[in-house]
Amino acid sequence: MATKQVTMPQLGESVTEGTISKWLIQAGDHVNKYDPIAEVMTDKVNAEVPSSFTGTIKELVAAEGDTLEVGAVMCLMEVEEAGGEKETVPAEETDSAAVETVQASGEKNESKARYSPAVLKLSQEHNIDLTQVSGSGKGGRITRKDLLKLIESGETLQPQPPKDEPRTEVQEKPMRQAPPVPAASMPGDISIPVSGVRKAIAANMVRSKQEVPHAWTMMEVDVTNLVARRDALKEEFKKREGFNLTYFAFFVKAVAQALKEFPQVNSMWAGDAIVQKKEINLSIAVATDDALFVPVIKQADEKTIKGIAREIHELAGKVRSGTLKAEDMQGGTFTVNNTGSFGSVQSMGIINYPQAAILQVESIVKRPVVMPGGMIAVRDMVNLCLSLDHRVLDGLICGRFLQRVKEILESISEDTSVY
Repeated sequence: MATKQVTMPQLGESVTEGTISKWLIQAGDHVNKYDPIAEVMTDKVNAEVPSSFTGTIKELVAAEGDTLEVGAVMCLMEVEEAGGEKETVPAEETDSAAVETVQASGEKNESKARYSPAVLKLSQEHNIDLTQVSGSGKGGRITRKDLLKLIESGETLQPQPPKDEPRTEVQEKPMRQAPPVPAASMPGDISIPVSGVRKAIAANMVRSKQEVPHAWTMMEVDVTNLVARRDALKEEFKKREGFNLTYFAFFVKAVAQALKEFPQVNSMWAGDAIVQKKEINLSIAVATDDALFVPVIKQADEKTIKGIAREIHELAGKVRSGTLKAEDMQGGTFTVNNTGSFGSVQSMGIINYPQAAILQVESIVKRPVVMPGGMIAVRDMVNLCLSLDHRVLDGLICGRFLQRVKEILESISEDTSVY
């Protein structure tokens, strides 16, 4: 028998760590390769982690609630080697190797302590001296949860001056913030525990607002012809295809076409460079009662309106049935959000990090409009609200992009094909 390490996989682009929300196995269990062994939560998706081997679980190195970097050891397995040969791995070596991989490796040499990117980012944002923090992770490792708990308590630990420098009374006092408002402070208030998905959404939204300089612009579009074309096709389409032809599919197609003509908008900020993405993969927001997911329509510019409508239907079905997979949410380069489905007429979306923009498609409403020649007519109008990363994009290019989306939508006629 050989002892193998099962490590934290990378569950998405730019994902550097994952939190074990639930173990599906325990020490002594026999599992087959690809059997799910744990549920892991990241800032992008909840997913089941499959076993990398067939064998018997020897030890769960990490506990539920632990946040591990990609590549860190989750558990140890005893695996039969091919050809019947056995390899003896001393328990001491295995255990020490596992601990060395998972912990911050700061016990041996404090000056060489390593921390996850999330821990370093939080400590820098809140000016926390990590050398003063007691970690709750394995081997005293400092986790993101440790820092969040410290921040929520209203107390942050400031860097201490060198021992040979005099310390003033001010330096000895840690900075304090206003205490958090209790979740249930009045009779009749209800405290609702925050789910893992909601925590992940919150973390990603906070990161986007803190790192991305948002700017906003809006354009009004006359979609009277679009509404007429869709309404004329919807019943026959439903009978023929088995799913609905929605207004949203027309908007997604128009955005995909405009992104192909304005590839600058299909970009991401990468620190010392702007990465212009080759593929046009559109993230669409799908809401459940307590969470929001952003599955991706891959190569949307190559799909017809019918093909886009099918993907919207299938992805929404996966979200609501709980069968959405990590790969369904990876690779998005631009987000289109159907806020109009809730009756919204104007909104400012938070960019889906690390993308450079998000478009809110608002509710289609009938309004009196002054037509060419001075005539007043009732038209179907919609607002398109664009949030942009001002590091990557400027008003000029975004104005032209929105203008092109407007032209595409307003040019739809009774001859427009959805196939």
